[in-house]
Amino acid sequence: MNANPAILLVGHPNVGKSVLFHRLTGAYVNVSNYPGTTVEVTRATARFDASAELLDTPGVLALPSRSDDERATMRALLGEPVRCLVQVGDAKNLRRTLTLSALLAELGVPMVLALNMHDEAAARGVTVDIAELAEELGAPVLATVATGGEGITQLINAIGQARKPESLLHYDEEFERHIAAVATAITEHCPHPQLAARGLAILFLGGDSVVEDWLCQAAGERYPVLEILRDAARQDAEGKLPALLARERTEAADVLSAAVISRAVKSSPLLSQRIGQAVVHPLWGIPILLGVLFAVYEFVGVFGATTLVGLMEEGLFEGILNPAFTQFMEANVSVGWLRELLVGQYGLWTMGMTYALALILPIVSTFFIAFGVLEDSGYLPRLTVIANRLFAAIGLNGRAVLPMVLGLGCVTMATLTTRILHSPRERLITTFLLALAIPCSAQLGVVLGMLGGVSFTAVLIWALAMVGVLLLAGFLAAKLIPGRRIPLVTELPPMRLPIAGNVLKKTGGRLKWYLIEVIPLFLLGTFIMFALDKLGALPAIIEAGEPLVTGWLGLPKEASAAFVMGFLRRDFGATGLFAMAHELSPIQAVVGMITITLFIPCFASLMMMVKEQGTKTAMAMVGMIVPFAFLIGGLFNLVLRAVW
Repeated sequence: MNANPAILLVGHPNVGKSVLFHRLTGAYVNVSNYPGTTVEVTRATARFDASAELLDTPGVLALPSRSDDERATMRALLGEPVRCLVQVGDAKNLRRTLTLSALLAELGVPMVLALNMHDEAAARGVTVDIAELAEELGAPVLATVATGGEGITQLINAIGQARKPESLLHYDEEFERHIAAVATAITEHCPHPQLAARGLAILFLGGDSVVEDWLCQAAGERYPVLEILRDAARQDAEGKLPALLARERTEAADVLSAAVISRAVKSSPLLSQRIGQAVVHPLWGIPILLGVLFAVYEFVGVFGATTLVGLMEEGLFEGILNPAFTQFMEANVSVGWLRELLVGQYGLWTMGMTYALALILPIVSTFFIAFGVLEDSGYLPRLTVIANRLFAAIGLNGRAVLPMVLGLGCVTMATLTTRILHSPRERLITTFLLALAIPCSAQLGVVLGMLGGVSFTAVLIWALAMVGVLLLAGFLAAKLIPGRRIPLVTELPPMRLPIAGNVLKKTGGRLKWYLIEVIPLFLLGTFIMFALDKLGALPAIIEAGEPLVTGWLGLPKEASAAFVMGFLRRDFGATGLFAMAHELSPIQAVVGMITITLFIPCFASLMMMVKEQGTKTAMAMVGMIVPFAFLIGGLFNLVLRAVW
């Protein structure tokens, strides 16, 4: 939290909120998880006022909050010192925008309504009477086109004139009595320093869990008074209180939008609309999806993970920086262990910084660019719609398609992208499947190179094993992990050409977060490996694993080292087996590659799992994956020796 008053950007997903944020702030931003969540938020100092911070809150489908995104936004409303709210709405869908406006107005915070995508609304024949809407709302309203920078100056001026909106919600006498009773109790026992008691009362009665938690903590021993009042309201509403409260918001939005909107005669669909319809078409959508995913994979998994990584790792670090730094350390650092800690096999520079900057940074950069293009073009929500049915079998919705595909480029980066999933359960399942059965591009290249040299049958067996494990593990995880599959609910924005400046600004902000927060994890992990090596634990681990490798898997004892190296980097383990290819039979080659693919996630992936899921959960995943990998590998060894 920051002591400076914050200007909070609030709105539905895909209304241009992030683009508008960057217009108001510039490139120097801070991206982090909001306290108590794994949801990404972005902060920056306002260009027009150095004393004010802007906070880009996650898009909300509705309030009261139900998803992690909505809970993060509600926590921001409750916990931030708020100067004003800027609601970013969709001018094409004013009714939906005003449904949220009606509730925000009850919070009693100065507010500005920015109707974004005004140009697209006009192209569809939708005209909004801005002046009339501002008068009815009692707060500044203006039209913006964030992608083109239109209306930004007017918005900055409006922020300085933000006012508390008029109440749009007028319930029947009985409901108003219950709301007033709860609001009075909040005022007496736990008043909020900024938010109106009436707004908190409506959210509390509507079942907002974040508001409930805040009131419980703030009211202390007086909280049962609020519960009694809520139970009375629920009884009068016959258990339908949240729905009845939501209906009033919808009706208020209907009345107001009808009063300020005029529509021209409907014209033929725009080109962007036709493209948007084509990419979700039952027939044409699938080939387009495969093409987009292939393009993303080529850009991130091939260009980023192969070409750029090769240039950075082999050309810059291994060719220039590491030798120079090692020579400098050898000449100036006389303490042997300290020199080895810095530039040894497990050195903070030669391993930690090399991994972070030479191996992962190029992949992270290309991914953020690809993600920004998909986001800015409007294709990202459509991708999730198309893939939704495919992921239903493993307890996920279509949003999981992006991490899965990107995992074929880099599992570490894909683990980070699980943040786009709405629930902790979905993020947990997806992270587990990524760690278990999705090979990164480098490992995949080695696997295909080795097994392709054996036979097509060997490649086919390995591929069927990976798909089978993925489906089985996903199905079991969905059954065993508590919770339910979250239905896919998403707004489909119009398709548009991405604007390079917007994509680069978002990429810059996300890269800053990577450099500040992720690099320390690599250095910590490297130090742990260094300590284990010095204590003699690593050689002991290799020796302890030999009976399992030779007996159960049927591999040469030298293969034990490959599994340890696989922890450092996935392709290292596969490369270790590849180097032994001339010593392995076809069965040993297949069994070895199946096991090493399923084996423990690499060091970088593990660090990201710890970052996203916590140490306890990450270690639990590793504790399941390691024996599972050897179990599957051993079973394939037995079966293949019997039938091949």
